[in-house]
Amino acid sequence: MCRHVAYVGPPEALGRLLVEPPHGLYRQSWAPRHQRYGTVNADGFGVGWYAEGDPVPARYRRAGPIWADLSFADLARVVRSTGLLAAVRDATLSGADAEAAAAPFAAGTWLFSHNGAVQGWPGSLASVSRTLPHEELLSLEARNDSALVWALVLARLRGGDEEGQAMADTVLEVAAAAPGSRLNLLLTNGDTITATAWGDALWYLARPGGGTVVASEPYDDDPHWQEVPDRTLLVASRTDVLLTPLKEPADASVPALAKEPRT
Repeated sequence: MCRHVAYVGPPEALGRLLVEPPHGLYRQSWAPRHQRYGTVNADGFGVGWYAEGDPVPARYRRAGPIWADLSFADLARVVRSTGLLAAVRDATLSGADAEAAAAPFAAGTWLFSHNGAVQGWPGSLASVSRTLPHEELLSLEARNDSALVWALVLARLRGGDEEGQAMADTVLEVAAAAPGSRLNLLLTNGDTITATAWGDALWYLARPGGGTVVASEPYDDDPHWQEVPDRTLLVASRTDVLLTPLKEPADASVPALAKEPRT
């Protein structure tokens, strides 16, 4: 349904990560190689990044396809950051929310994206949405499944949950209410990346020059890309990647945290 990518590491031009790679996010908007659902991601795009000395990220989002924005490649060539999250969108359902529905969503120091779809949306999450305060429902940035999933994650973060726990618990809650949903979530605070693989592909790369990339699919043919197993929580820093199996909603077992070595 979408393609997304996050990076934390040494300062890097946005274009080096999004535009210049032979199969980067820019190209994935019309020619993804590993997309299982949908073929063209032309329903909006966005990129969020962190400027030096400012923990609150900036965002650039548009309602149309990334290739139609004549300014983006020029912007990406000169803007450098130690952390980013970007996405191109293939909408689950058409709507009137324009760029407000395009990831990344943001709050405080966080950037968030959802690759997938909630099965039976919106009725399937009616009971789940009632756990949120009315003011949070009324202030959703967009009227789509991703915005509600983000609200559920954000409520847990604001309630004091650490990022991995907030993401994992949200995935299990939504999966229980809407079986068959695809819930590949991506979150960054500029220093770490937290992601889930649930129903769609997810990969990561420990870059030789330092830094970590987490993405829906590899942006080049570097043999060091590693595919994340389905039903997995990933937590990455600039130097380490941790993978934890996620239990199915009906499974009461709690798996141990497994550290994935960098290669």
